[in-house]
Amino acid sequence: MPLAFSTPGGMVEYRKALVCSFFFKFYLTVTSQLLPSENFIETEISPSYLSATSVFKKDPTRSIQVFEKPDFNQVDDDALRRPMVHTSALKQTTGEAIYCDDMPTFSDELFAGLVLSQRAHAIIESIDYKDALAMPGVHSHVTAENIKGFNLYGAIQPDEEVFATKKVTCVGQLIGVILADTKEHANKAAKVVHIVYKELPAILTIEEAIQNDSFFPYDNRYEVEGIEQEIERSDRLLEGDARIGGQEHFYLEPQSCIALPKLESGEMEIFVSSQGPLIIQESVCRVLGVPHNRVVVRVKRLGGGFGGKESRAAIVALATAVAAQNSKKPVRCVLDRDVDMSITGTRHPYLFKYKVGFSNNGIINALRLRMYSNCGNSLDLSPGVMARSLLTCNSCYRIPHLDISPYLCKTNIPSNTAFRGFGSPQGIFVIETILTEIAINCGITQLQVREVNMHEDGDTTHYGDVIEESRARAVLNEVIERSNFHNRKIDVESYNRENRWKKRGISIIPLGYPVGYPIKFMNQGGALVMIYTDGSILLSHGGVEMGQGLHTKMTQICSHVLGVPADKIYMIETNTSNVPNATQTAASYSTDLNGAALANACEKLRDRIKPYQEANPKGKWEDWVKAAYLDRVNLSANGFYSCPACDNKSYMYLTYGAAASEVEIDTLTGDFHVLRTDIVMDVGRSLNPAVDIGQIEGGFIQGMGLYTLEEHVFSPNGYLLTRGPGTYKIPSSTDIPNEFYVYLLPKVPNKNAIYSSKGIGEPPLLLGSSVFFAIKDAIIAARQDAGISNIFRFDSPATCERIRMTCNDEITALIKPSTRKDDEKSWMIRV
Repeated sequence: MPLAFSTPGGMVEYRKALVCSFFFKFYLTVTSQLLPSENFIETEISPSYLSATSVFKKDPTRSIQVFEKPDFNQVDDDALRRPMVHTSALKQTTGEAIYCDDMPTFSDELFAGLVLSQRAHAIIESIDYKDALAMPGVHSHVTAENIKGFNLYGAIQPDEEVFATKKVTCVGQLIGVILADTKEHANKAAKVVHIVYKELPAILTIEEAIQNDSFFPYDNRYEVEGIEQEIERSDRLLEGDARIGGQEHFYLEPQSCIALPKLESGEMEIFVSSQGPLIIQESVCRVLGVPHNRVVVRVKRLGGGFGGKESRAAIVALATAVAAQNSKKPVRCVLDRDVDMSITGTRHPYLFKYKVGFSNNGIINALRLRMYSNCGNSLDLSPGVMARSLLTCNSCYRIPHLDISPYLCKTNIPSNTAFRGFGSPQGIFVIETILTEIAINCGITQLQVREVNMHEDGDTTHYGDVIEESRARAVLNEVIERSNFHNRKIDVESYNRENRWKKRGISIIPLGYPVGYPIKFMNQGGALVMIYTDGSILLSHGGVEMGQGLHTKMTQICSHVLGVPADKIYMIETNTSNVPNATQTAASYSTDLNGAALANACEKLRDRIKPYQEANPKGKWEDWVKAAYLDRVNLSANGFYSCPACDNKSYMYLTYGAAASEVEIDTLTGDFHVLRTDIVMDVGRSLNPAVDIGQIEGGFIQGMGLYTLEEHVFSPNGYLLTRGPGTYKIPSSTDIPNEFYVYLLPKVPNKNAIYSSKGIGEPPLLLGSSVFFAIKDAIIAARQDAGISNIFRFDSPATCERIRMTCNDEITALIKPSTRKDDEKSWMIRV
């Protein structure tokens, strides 16, 4: 089967192996179906081979969710801690929920088409808009020359041009905007803008960045004097590399923005799909050259964000705002899916190099880590992402000596950015990989090596914080019991003995996830509550609703403090003119910050209304409000919260969880399915168990996608090849575990957050790694059948290709790598 090294579609060796594997499956299927009298095969087929002929079938998912009931004496009108339905759920289900692009068209509105770079690294020699401007419906074009303020922006430092002027540093970099009467006309015209480039060498991968010493400055590291000696004096040591790829946010609503110029004093109103209204406000004002009090940013809701609309929403917002300022007309920009995926960045891919020393029973003594992240062409939030990786790479484990050197790789791909978990999923991946390899080296189980390394109260982390109220063992023991882990482990081993080409694996991953911002000024929240004369209540706070149920929990907090039913409370939007200077909605911390601020505002109003309640105890809420109004009482209140305990800590508290997952893999194709997952989470005392469990289930599936299914590949010229659902595979309904059980740990209050709750948005995503390590457990069994028992490198994501080619057998031994001709490039590269 001759396939060239550069064959379109790539995966040359896998495709060769797959053909042989399918033929082998065909042979087994036909032979097994022959009648005894027709059996011309002299050699009898082993029964252990027959399962290779069956295909995976998705059974209806069985699920259980277990959580605490509200207190018995809690009044009916108090919505707190009840499994209240998401306030937008019905509207989203019926399609009535309004998103940015659902807004009616304004009079004289123009549509923006983005003119994007088609080179990864090049000097711009000339740009010709003549043909584009002559196309039907085209109004005008906008470039850097039209910017009245600064042509620079950036989340941490302004190192990106709004519109590229002399040089482009990635495919998809914004060069200009075409304005037209329809979206179709604008996008079509943008594609005919003629640009002449002088190409420069491009750096795409982490390895190329290391080779060319291409890094952003970054000096945040953890050094341990004598780390090599600590490693060498250990009973055993291991050294190796590990890699984890990026992940596309794949929010359902693409990046969207409408800029509405007011034509007076530089005023502008911006409707945008963004997690950070303040980031948009600051960036737009800097570029337009106006003060912050002239621009109002409004966000109704997001159709998903996951970090991808934290800083990168500025790409579309800035282009739209500049176009609106210059045209003096409303401008709308909504990206198509392929463009969105091509230009807005992803989760950071990482390369790890490690050397670890440990005892004969698997206890880590010392670990030296080198972390390399692919940041792309600008800094964006990469320092914060790496800082998060440094903070979380110990998870819930004790590592007495941990030396970490981080490197931010500067490459010519679109800038990578925040993603749910920030840098934690990468940090967790490397420590769990190391522990798995220690277990193989020591001849003990993966569960044993995790148990002996688990941290305890009083342990000091590598960043100097002392562990308090650890619930790592509590969630681990609970998930072991709930999942019947030990008996199922025996069943898995029995299944693997009886089946050669199908294998099962089971793994438990515990987690300790730090919640809170390590930067002091970000630990603040704001709110505004207004009570109207009919008793209805309007809330406003600094957080953005992006599907995670934030507004629902805010409604419940208001209901609890004021003692009114939830149906009297409403939240219209997030608006910078109502609550200024709000921290972006991120880091699983928005309920903590904005909820405390909202409670502060509600407590003020409760105290103002209390005298009228006492004067008329048999009255209704509306009676008390009306009486207060007639008595000229202020029925609106601002609330504010600044975290009192964040001064000397890297985080506020740890959210704990553990997941046990069992998988079955087809070693001949690399296909897999998840048989069962059990999750136990410590969420403190949940404000809304239904919302929290939804976050746990959804986060877990998204994490499973990161670690197993989702893979970005680029062309050698820097074009993203996986820019739509046809080529980029996210989990679907068939990927949900056949059995999916979630348990909230009971009676575990948290003194460091609003009403004893805990942040829950991000931690469950990391537990998706339990599927990855269950797959690795199954591969270990397959390799043992082939007589291979050594440690092996298995990178994330665990795609079908990677699973199949790691299950070494007689077929893979026959596959020879394709011969590479001079200057021949692979069809795809992994960055």
